[in-house]
Amino acid sequence: MPGTKGLMHVYTGNGKGKTTAALGLALRACGHGAKTAVVQFMKGSCIYGELESVKHLPGLTLVHTGRDVCIFRGQETPADYAEAERGLLCAEEFLSSGEYGLVILDEINVACDYGLLDPRKVLDIVKRRAEGTEVVLTGRNAPQDLVEAADYVTEMREIKHPYRKGIEAREGSEY
Repeated sequence: MPGTKGLMHVYTGNGKGKTTAALGLALRACGHGAKTAVVQFMKGSCIYGELESVKHLPGLTLVHTGRDVCIFRGQETPADYAEAERGLLCAEEFLSSGEYGLVILDEINVACDYGLLDPRKVLDIVKRRAEGTEVVLTGRNAPQDLVEAADYVTEMREIKHPYRKGIEAREGSEY
């Protein structure tokens, strides 16, 4: 953000709300005139309602990476690795350009956890970001190196979720 150092946030944990919190920060940044970039890892599908909304924010750039399917651990394909690498290249460009006040790397923690990306490489790119660029990394199972390097770490913890009662994900609430 203009006139600030640019800090690093990690939103992790098994609870709901990591992406939603990051996009709330994007809403705030855009409201103050900051250019914002969002790179979504492992989310090739465009069914998420929040993505339709953020397309209308002035100064926001959105990049989807990943196949149009849910990826399960151990079933990663060469295409998944290639898409994660494509996302990381976009992230590096946004972070180093000096044009963006906020860069969100959505689900990058999961991409690292699945072995699609090396957390040390991610951290190196994040550390080399332009002065004043705030960065948010979301997703479950954040690598310890990223947690230790972050200025903010928020863990979303599931206490209760309707899925446990057999209630499926609902449009407008979970996606």
